[in-house]
Amino acid sequence: MQLLYFGWVRTQIGVSSENIEPPPEVSDVYALIEWLKQRSDLYQHALNDLSSVRVAVNQEVADFSMSISPDDEVALFPPMTGG
Repeated sequence: MQLLYFGWVRTQIGVSSENIEPPPEVSDVYALIEWLKQRSDLYQHALNDLSSVRVAVNQEVADFSMSISPDDEVALFPPMTGG
């Protein structure tokens, strides 16, 4: 699975992208985030408040209940504003 991080999420985690192999029970975005938070304090801090995190799966905005598979690209980023 390809993970991409943008904005302050990238800054707090310390990388812009990574390839991971989550365990089989990680089948949706919420489970992925919970699993990531267990990896280190950096992830825990960056992903602790889900109201300030947005997600895209395969370049389409998604919610935390979206199903994911090992071949997906998942992006985590702060809320965006338009102008």
